[in-house]
Amino acid sequence: MGDLLLVRHGETEWSVTGQHTGLTDLPLTGHGEAQAKSLAPLLSGRTFAVALTSPLRRAARTAELAGLTGAVPDPDLHEWDYGGYEGVTTQEIRRTRPDWQLWTDGVPPGTHERPGESPAGVGARADRVLSRIGGALAGGDVVLVAHGHFLRVLTARRLGLPPADGRLFQLATGAVGRLSTEHGRPVVAEWNLRP
Repeated sequence: MGDLLLVRHGETEWSVTGQHTGLTDLPLTGHGEAQAKSLAPLLSGRTFAVALTSPLRRAARTAELAGLTGAVPDPDLHEWDYGGYEGVTTQEIRRTRPDWQLWTDGVPPGTHERPGESPAGVGARADRVLSRIGGALAGGDVVLVAHGHFLRVLTARRLGLPPADGRLFQLATGAVGRLSTEHGRPVVAEWNLRP
């Protein structure tokens, strides 16, 4: 059984300010590009059976700068659709909803193009990705380049946990997580790796 490497894209302007960045297609900052380039040594020397990236440019550019050639965009790897909270910080949300938690409360509806997603909806997308890469993982390593909240939900689902348990796996910008197996069961082998 191969390893599943999870790469969070580099820094964007909104990741610096703490704004929820779901489907807004922001570029990397200069620092974000440097973070992405610095990931190359962590990924080199491995042959990936499958390399997938979110279709959003911050993830696709991270894959490119990290040296992942031939990474294929997968629409299910996009970030959580934050609906009415797109572009809003947690601090701003908590002015009117002091106990709000993304992982359990979800988000209010947004526009027709960005209706918002529940934790279960994000979990269903993660499950589809895991189902598609299952055969490749049986024979080799797989790398996914995507977004913080989505990769955290995917990690929870890979470990057999509910989507809301993604809250347990904080993942920094420009960082890598490695999920492996022990005695035939998925485990976290390394987390928040940076050069």
